[in-house]
Amino acid sequence: MYDDHLKSRRHRSRTTPGQRPTQTFHCPICNRNIPSAGWSQHTGSRKHISNARAQGTDSNVAPIEGVTTEREVYCALCQYAYPSEIWARHLEGTLHRRKEAFVRYRSVLDEAEKDKNGITVGGITNLGFLDPATMGPTWKGHTSTFVAKSTDQAGTIALIKAELASTQGGRRIQSGFVIFPTQLGKVTLHTPVPITLKFGQRSIGRYEDRVELTFEDTSLKKRFVITRPLQVIVGNEADHEALKPVSPYVDPRLKRDRTRREPEVDVVPGVPPPSVKAVRYVLALPKADIPKHLADVLRRSDGGVPLKQQIDDVRRMFLPATLNAVTYARHFKNLLWMDEYRTEVDLHRYDMEDVTLNRHNSYYYLAIPGLAEKRPSVLVGDRILFQRQNMPTGQWYEGHVHVVRQSEVGLCFHTSFTTGGWSPTQKYSVRFKLNRIVLRRQHQALDSAFDQERILFPTTEHAGAQTPTRRTLFFNPLIGTNARQAEAVEEIRSLLPGSVPFVVFGPPGTGKTVTIVETIRQLCTNPEIRILACAPSNSAADLIAERLSTALSRNEMLRMYAPSRSKGSVPDVLSSYVYHAPPDQTQYAQRDCFGVPPLQNLKKYRVIVSTCIASSMLSGVGMPRGHFNWLFVDEAGQATEPEICVPLKTLADSKMNVVLSGDPKQLGPIVRSAVARALGLDKSWLERLMERGDVYGIPGTQSDEPTPAPGQAKAVVKLTQNFRSHPAILSFPNERFYGGDLVACGRIADTHAYLNSPLLPRLAAAKFPVIFHAVVGKDDREASSPSFFNVDEVLQVKWYVQQLKDARGKFRTADGDIGVIAPYHAQCQKLRTALRSVAESVKVGSVEEFQGQERKAIIISTVRSSKEFVNFDLRHTLGFVANPRRFNVAITRAKALLIIVGNPHVLGLDPLWKAFLSYIHKNGGWTGSPDIPWDPQEVDDGPGGEGYGARVRREAEAEIDELARRVMEVSMDASGEEDVNVDRPWRESE
Repeated sequence: MYDDHLKSRRHRSRTTPGQRPTQTFHCPICNRNIPSAGWSQHTGSRKHISNARAQGTDSNVAPIEGVTTEREVYCALCQYAYPSEIWARHLEGTLHRRKEAFVRYRSVLDEAEKDKNGITVGGITNLGFLDPATMGPTWKGHTSTFVAKSTDQAGTIALIKAELASTQGGRRIQSGFVIFPTQLGKVTLHTPVPITLKFGQRSIGRYEDRVELTFEDTSLKKRFVITRPLQVIVGNEADHEALKPVSPYVDPRLKRDRTRREPEVDVVPGVPPPSVKAVRYVLALPKADIPKHLADVLRRSDGGVPLKQQIDDVRRMFLPATLNAVTYARHFKNLLWMDEYRTEVDLHRYDMEDVTLNRHNSYYYLAIPGLAEKRPSVLVGDRILFQRQNMPTGQWYEGHVHVVRQSEVGLCFHTSFTTGGWSPTQKYSVRFKLNRIVLRRQHQALDSAFDQERILFPTTEHAGAQTPTRRTLFFNPLIGTNARQAEAVEEIRSLLPGSVPFVVFGPPGTGKTVTIVETIRQLCTNPEIRILACAPSNSAADLIAERLSTALSRNEMLRMYAPSRSKGSVPDVLSSYVYHAPPDQTQYAQRDCFGVPPLQNLKKYRVIVSTCIASSMLSGVGMPRGHFNWLFVDEAGQATEPEICVPLKTLADSKMNVVLSGDPKQLGPIVRSAVARALGLDKSWLERLMERGDVYGIPGTQSDEPTPAPGQAKAVVKLTQNFRSHPAILSFPNERFYGGDLVACGRIADTHAYLNSPLLPRLAAAKFPVIFHAVVGKDDREASSPSFFNVDEVLQVKWYVQQLKDARGKFRTADGDIGVIAPYHAQCQKLRTALRSVAESVKVGSVEEFQGQERKAIIISTVRSSKEFVNFDLRHTLGFVANPRRFNVAITRAKALLIIVGNPHVLGLDPLWKAFLSYIHKNGGWTGSPDIPWDPQEVDDGPGGEGYGARVRREAEAEIDELARRVMEVSMDASGEEDVNVDRPWRESE
């Protein structure tokens, strides 16, 4: 049996050289080594609990370091226990050898920093903080002095060389330190030798170097080296102190391991809000619970099964071999369940302990940290469980959310909650529960009998003929001046009923929503047409409705909201286009909510606008299939296929036409399960269709439109005129993602607003409003959040915001014209804190929060600044930063000024970022320190080639050997899935 284990994929994945194993902990109760990822599962097992009970100890034991046993050898370097049979193989593995090299490197450094042979080197090595605000125009730099002293009266030891490590070896860098010519010669008891260094950098960041002093004992003909590390932080110390980690980072998984989550056995139901009954459904929702066997596999995966094996297991056991119209529902239902499981696990992160509740009238109010940022996302109708201190294990009260405010929610409980011991000082444990309504609606749609291949899997055989139409008189005259927009409108108008889905491919700033709105208005000239317009988010749906409101009356258009939606979130212009449910005759009647008109009235609207999920209310109240002639889905690239299935599979018939607009090169759907992402849930229907080259494009390009056969209708139009960005901002993403098709057509008064701004480097000032500000900072984590932040970059961003606000004349910028993007939630929090006193109204958010938005000036903080090149792993070093879609969205939000703050040593490891930074450097937009660490003229050979990243790894390893050669004593003669989900936003689900 043990031999079978050694042959298993799980075992081989952990022992194969070059693979990254998990950490091993030791359980002192069971006397077993346990993989760290499986610690929670082990301590919750019946055998462990039984052993603890037999030993009379608490089963919630803290993990200790792994140990060597009869069958395993614990590697203290890799922190993992390997079976004895493969120990020798492990020692030859790539990761182990790199770690050995790094340890050797550190030991050499430690030895080199020791005083030896009677020589002592004194002086300040850490210069601390140098505040840029104190560096006036006359500042000449900071000078420090080292002194080499000797206890040798005879003076047989001489200083023969004084150098900086940054000037040695093959990887020379500009560290900011300079060593002045030093008087070399003998070091005696009475004649110490001074070594003078100067630091002259003004740019914010952290600077490090090492001074290497080479001595020779002339009597023994032996040389040795003494080194001293050099460090300085350019920045304001008070600012750093205010933003530093509040407490050391502790892996939250270990915290959860020590406090196992007991099941909820007895839950007292709460009182649902009136919105739950605001819509009178005639179609019951299925429960759609996760199948037990799938849940068991996913639960076991939490015990340390490698991601690749999880993907293989799920694909083999639960997914159909091929995806087609017959297997479609089964495929996506399983992916939905996988994502539901992971979402529920991620929600546990926000559980709270020792909280109190305030009471006002019928509501109990709970303060929730992070609520304003939707971390967690809580909506009216959600459930939160409460357990009073000293309540029996497994007993909980259910509270239903009735009110959502900025930082607190109001809940209603069963009357026994009050009589059971509530008081303002009573403390509770809190658990957030996933609202499954949205998931159940998607399962209901997938279960629908609608499975037409011309919609789900279109081919050229499905593409219908094109009907001639009269020349269009556009409602928006600007459409007529844009050939691609006009073509899209006319092509859609000419489609016959039952055509294949039509795609409006809209790269950033090309006006795809304007095109969709014009098309809807043209179709509405036919009084028999009925249109359903959807989008994944309320903000996108509101945009469509707002633009249609100028042409359609409130009797022609309905903006349909979910009952849980807050009235305060509705744009004023749409307030007359909504429907409020009749007040329920209850004590909560004063809290009216949105609803759906009676079916006979609902059918009268020409256009109904809603989110994809909220459209389920239509079929739910009995809207017949085929009532709508057209389904439009804007921002379709941000929706999962099951989301779009809600309006599609529940309302479409054989004649309905579907129009999708979006951009598969920008961010796709938010999917929390890494397994579901790998199996395709984060690939939108839009992207999947555009991969079908025969109908929607040339395979592999996703950019060029296919030429239809004569008389055959087109299925895709790509918009090419960008109305947002300066040509220099647009140029790089245009070439990388859109085949160079985009044409900058924005108003020069907007896009050229910052040319000749004093913020721009001198070489770029007249023509290139893009800045890369190099900052070598330090990425930190704190408390139990694995999200990264970088104080140095925070302060550099703050400086830029202050400069934009304080600028004179036309360069002066209002808060609303500035956007700050960061890929990590912790960095966004630090940025908001730092900007509070400077520009509180500046929007700070993730890339996802800025998709579909634009600002006059955009500042991007890339955060990551890890220097552990020896243990280099691109996925862990760059994380979210190394994602082409996130990159594309981030750099295409700016209209007139784009500023990127980051560490080029780290960003350059990713080929896409390296190419972009080279582009900026070639055009004079580089500033800060260090300078570009690679040749900007070299051709990027991609992630699989011998590019910059590979060279960095190789040169870093060579540096270890070179350092060892220089600093070790030498005899000589005269010749000599972490957990990224903490940064993944929560979907708007209502």
